[in-house]
Amino acid sequence: MDWVDGAIAAAVALLVAGIVAFVTRRMLDHAGALAGDRVDPVLQTRFLVIRRLIVASILVFGGFIAISQINALDQVATSLLASSAIVAAVVGFASRQVLGNAIAGVQLAVAQPVRVGDAITVADQTGVVEDVRLTSTYIRTAANARIIVPNEQMIGSVVRNDTIVSPEVGTEVVLWLPPEADVERAIAVLREETAGHASVRVADMVLEGAVKLVVSGPATVPAQRLTAEGELRARCLHRLRAARLLPETGAGAEPSGPKQSAG
Repeated sequence: MDWVDGAIAAAVALLVAGIVAFVTRRMLDHAGALAGDRVDPVLQTRFLVIRRLIVASILVFGGFIAISQINALDQVATSLLASSAIVAAVVGFASRQVLGNAIAGVQLAVAQPVRVGDAITVADQTGVVEDVRLTSTYIRTAANARIIVPNEQMIGSVVRNDTIVSPEVGTEVVLWLPPEADVERAIAVLREETAGHASVRVADMVLEGAVKLVVSGPATVPAQRLTAEGELRARCLHRLRAARLLPETGAGAEPSGPKQSAG
């Protein structure tokens, strides 16, 4: 009945590993909660990844101990070792993506191109980094949706990070003037409306003569960017209509057709 004793020892090893992993995670979570807002985004991101590495290592180690307790698996282990090259190739191919994402997660924790709380844009998705896990990064959008991006994609793609240097993000709105509008007067009106707290520039035009203006407003926190841009756009449109530089309907829509640079 050696196999029964081995099975019991394996079960005990798995149970102990599970308890140790659970207690370790609770202790680390408690330490992170005590730190609270005193932990900057860099340390918080590294803490989350390291915590998951520690817990995963404990579970894997417990699994190896459990397997070693079952003598009946010796013959199977011998056969596997005899064909280790084939096994390694199959396992490596099957787990390439998982391992790649896990390695990319460690890279994110070390290199810090994105951190928890950063406002980023990746794969045409914009939001705030909510969590950096071993294999994926969770992004919360302005609509409170969660976008889950594999860490390999986070490492291999071009990521726009608006808060990597400063905790605030800029605000920017686009307005289109009809061909007959006085561009210089429109710029003067918008600068007067924003009282010098925003910059106004001609960014583009279409062949039909419509002109694209970009109004860059003051910086704000990522969570308030959409609200600030909406208020800035409404103020600018109201002022341009009051100055009879825009029609009452259809203003601000991007015209269709080929474009050319304003320069």
